[in-house]
Amino acid sequence: MTGTLPGHAASAHGAELLEAARALGPRITAQAESIERERRLPEALVDELYAAGLFTMLVPTVLGGAELDLPTYVRVIEELARADASVAWCVGQASGLSAYMVYLDPVAAAEVFAPGRRTIFANGPGQGNTPGRAIAAPGGYRVSGRWNFASGIRHASWLLAICHLFGADGQPLLNNDDGQPAERLLLLPKEQAELHDVWQVSGLRGTGSFSFSLADVFVPAASVLWIRPACRRSDVGPLYQFSNSGIFGPSFGSVSLGLAHSALQALIRFADAKTPRGSSSAISHSATVQSTVARAHARLGAARAFLHQTLDEVWADLLRSGTLETGQRVAVRLAATHATHEAKQVVDAAYELAGSTAIFAKEPFERRFRDVHAVSQQLQARAAHYETVGRYLLGLDPGPAFL
Repeated sequence: MTGTLPGHAASAHGAELLEAARALGPRITAQAESIERERRLPEALVDELYAAGLFTMLVPTVLGGAELDLPTYVRVIEELARADASVAWCVGQASGLSAYMVYLDPVAAAEVFAPGRRTIFANGPGQGNTPGRAIAAPGGYRVSGRWNFASGIRHASWLLAICHLFGADGQPLLNNDDGQPAERLLLLPKEQAELHDVWQVSGLRGTGSFSFSLADVFVPAASVLWIRPACRRSDVGPLYQFSNSGIFGPSFGSVSLGLAHSALQALIRFADAKTPRGSSSAISHSATVQSTVARAHARLGAARAFLHQTLDEVWADLLRSGTLETGQRVAVRLAATHATHEAKQVVDAAYELAGSTAIFAKEPFERRFRDVHAVSQQLQARAAHYETVGRYLLGLDPGPAFL
C-alpha cells in the first residue's frame, strides 16, 4: 500500500521528471553512505540529476526550465528522499532558489541560464541571522558578510546573499514604498566567495551546508533581486505567486515523508528477521509491533494525503482565480508543517521497534533517524507555525511570517 506515490493529473513533463527521480533512486541509494561520509553529492550524480532536469524543475520556461506545478514538484522531491534525504534536500533547496530568478533582471537571467551552462544555486541566512552589507558603488554594490547553511554549495555555481543596502556614505538605504530598511538578494558566481567548512553535524550530512563569506566583492546592480510582486517578471505562470515558504515548506515536508516511507518499509522487511533476546519468535509476531506498524502506516498515509490534497486544491483554485489568497497560503503552511512532524513520528516508531539493531550505521534506520530530526529542526518545520495557522482559523491576523 505504501509502494507508490499518490496520483496527480500532472503534465507529461511532470510525469517524466517523476519517472527520472524514480529511475535514479537505486543509484542514489547505492551512493548514500559515500554521500554522508564525504558530506557532498558526487559530481557524476549531480551531472545526472541536472541532465534529468531535476535541478531546473522550478526554473521559468522562458529561461529554459520546466516551471513545474507545485503538486507534482513535491512528489518528485519525495521520490528522491526515499533514496536519500541529502540528495532530495539539495535538489529541493536549489530548485526553490531558482524560482527567485523571476525577480532577476531579464538580461542577467538569460546569461545565468545560458545554453550549455550548469546553473545550480545555493544560499543561506546571514551570520547570526544578520544580513550582509551591500554598500552602493558605481554600477552596483560592494558586498561583505558571512552566510550560513548554504546547502549544496560545493556543487553550486551561483550564490544568493541576503544583504542590507547602504549608501556610499554608509547610511542605511530605505525602501521607497514603506520606508523600511532596504533588504535584497544579491546574485554572484560562487568563485567570488570563500567557503568555510562548519558542517560537522548529526543529520543531513550529505548536504554539505557550508558557510560562505564575501569581503568587499562587487555585485552589479542587474544582479540585485527585490522579492516583491511588483518586481516579478510578467511572462511567467502562477507558480511564482507562492512565497519562498510556500515552496520550501512543502518541499522539506516531502523530504520527511520520503524518509518516513523508507524507514517504515525497512522495518517491515526487517521484522521477520529480528528475534529479540528471550523470545522464540520474530518481532513480526508481536501484537505491539503489529499495532505500531499499522498506526505508523496510517499516520504516514494521512500526512501525505493531507499535504497532496491541500496542494492539489490550492493549485486548482489558483489556476481558476489567478490569485493566491491568504487562506490558501495558511493551508499550505499547515499541511507542510504537519507532514514533517508526522513523518518524524513514523521514523521514530520504526527506529524504536528495530531495537538495538537500529543504532548500527550499517542498518537502514540510524541515518534516517538522524536525517529526519535534522529536517524537523529547521525553520520551515517550527512548531510555532501551528500558532500562525491557529490565529487565522480563530479569525485573527496570522501575520506575514512564513506564509
